[in-house]
Amino acid sequence: MEFDRKHLTDAELISFYKELLYSRQIEEKMIVLLRQGKVAKWFSGIGQEAISVGAAMALHKDEWIMPLHRNLGVFTVRGMTLEKLFLQWQGSKEGYSKGRERSFHFGSADHHIAGMISHLGPQLALADGAALAYKLKGEHKVALAFTGDGGTSEGDFHEALNVAAVWDLPVIFVIENNGYGLSTPTAEQYRCESLIDRAIGYGIEGVKIDGNNILEVYDTIRGVREYCIEQQKPYLIECMTFRMRGHEEASGVKYVPPQLFEQWEKKDPVVRYEEWLLMNEVINVDELCAINDAIRHRIEEELKAGLAFEKNAVDVEEEIQDVFAPSPTSLPLSFELSQSGFPQRDTPVRMINAITEALDQSLTIHENLVLMGQDIAEYGGAFKVTEGLVDKYGKERIRNTPLCESAIIGAALGLSLEGFKSVVEMQFADFVSVGFNQIVNNLAKIHYRWGQSADVVIRMPTGAGVGAGPFHSQSNEAWFFHVPGLKIVYPSNPSDAKGLLMAAINDPNPVLYFEHKALYRSISGRVDPAPYEVEIGKATLVQSGDDISIITYGAGVHWALEYATQHPELSIELLDLRSLAPLDLPAIEQTVRKTNRVLVLHEDNLTGGIGAEIAAWISENCFAALDAPVMRCASLDTPIPFSPELEQQYLAKSRLHTAVQRLISF
Repeated sequence: MEFDRKHLTDAELISFYKELLYSRQIEEKMIVLLRQGKVAKWFSGIGQEAISVGAAMALHKDEWIMPLHRNLGVFTVRGMTLEKLFLQWQGSKEGYSKGRERSFHFGSADHHIAGMISHLGPQLALADGAALAYKLKGEHKVALAFTGDGGTSEGDFHEALNVAAVWDLPVIFVIENNGYGLSTPTAEQYRCESLIDRAIGYGIEGVKIDGNNILEVYDTIRGVREYCIEQQKPYLIECMTFRMRGHEEASGVKYVPPQLFEQWEKKDPVVRYEEWLLMNEVINVDELCAINDAIRHRIEEELKAGLAFEKNAVDVEEEIQDVFAPSPTSLPLSFELSQSGFPQRDTPVRMINAITEALDQSLTIHENLVLMGQDIAEYGGAFKVTEGLVDKYGKERIRNTPLCESAIIGAALGLSLEGFKSVVEMQFADFVSVGFNQIVNNLAKIHYRWGQSADVVIRMPTGAGVGAGPFHSQSNEAWFFHVPGLKIVYPSNPSDAKGLLMAAINDPNPVLYFEHKALYRSISGRVDPAPYEVEIGKATLVQSGDDISIITYGAGVHWALEYATQHPELSIELLDLRSLAPLDLPAIEQTVRKTNRVLVLHEDNLTGGIGAEIAAWISENCFAALDAPVMRCASLDTPIPFSPELEQQYLAKSRLHTAVQRLISF
């Protein structure tokens, strides 16, 4: 192993050694504590320390890093003390995630470290978003994301590199190629000679280096950092290394040929560097021993608090409260000022135009707001919702995206790390399935996990009635209704469409905004031309009645209104939920206690739909007020058919009369 000090001073070379040794000795101590039952789990990075330490030291401390399991050196170089790290690993509320995450599944905005999720690949796109934020702000910074050789087989790897290349983002992607994805060797992961060969396919540069050589890692990443900033382009680095322990300690190493350990032991990043320092008289034996003793003593001292850790006191209210970031109690000053100078508007506004107006005004109010989606710039989006916005705000803020839903949602979260807001348009709500992981595991959980807000709105053109078949017409709001940490809104009219979208953009939490395609141009109404919000989580009473209550949302509101008009003999109370998460439970209870008979109507399939949860809640909390069972009217439990006749039969509207009559006659 050849070390090249270049222009590094002795003090700098020794600082590298101290960081390497600190990381190694912590690793060795954790294995001892694991065997003693004082640590629940450990993913060892022994043999790979040079990559984490070298990368973290090559970057500035205010540049985001997206580490994985074996990147302890990133955390220690960034100044996280072992005392608090150990509390984190113990599950203490005094750690970085209040006991909610184990091992390295946590982040810290103060240290510019984004906490990983177990799915690995999605973290790469966060680096895209952080780098995009730097680019938009004109800052000379890079973001760096780690992946393993196994992680390069995931679709998220392709998507993240493709987006970074297309958008010319200053991102460094680091592959730690340690030969195994758990027990699967690289020969069963890919067929290219080197993973770095993939760089050319994205039109970007790449380099393979010795990941066990701390000076080579540091010098390469420092140089690549300068390249990414100057050229405003991404870069792929493959670091060849080997892990000397199992994937985790419990998995063992029986699947690894013994000769590999012998081969890589000769390339130990700590031992070889230590020998080089001594050989080149950068340090002497006495100094070396003193450093070792000092680090061992430091580790023992820092562990005392963690080893004294007692069980956490459970606070249920705090657990629930921390699912969401606090929403603003007042509108931004720019929002209030923007309400002046808007003339009254007497002409009705179509729902699609109300959505466009909400986006337009939000872009003016929030200079840190970015819109992203397929074909949303010059083309104006599949439904022309964003038409004209690129001319007004430019392509930096109205961004066409590749067909990379997962990477774009991840990039939106990365933007949030740097204080940006974003609205991502799904061309059709159906397509969100390929970005599902980012939504339910990254966006939804991030605030609960380590207090980071996900200031992201995802627009979801949804619903049937337009003869688009089973992949462009689904009502999939129930997919997300089960996931804590997501807010879901679903307007039924132009006024609510504008107010709810502006509220969603103002909210620092992830919001799924469902907009029904069939209502875009068929529904018009009065819309205040000035900016305003409709509070998320508040239902609205569309009409009062005494005989039955219909609780619904979206297109169901118009089905119920049409039915009420056709049946004047019934006094129907109609509650439009508008927000599905959180639900307005007081409004639901009020209408139940008024009419004593309830029908929950929605376009989604019956089984597992949101109506089932509402019906269960009413039965549990308002049972004494009911004169009949809570009934549901929903679409068939089939995929949505294409034929107009089949589609109409599929929809809940075709069974509304039967459901109402059954409820009345009970």
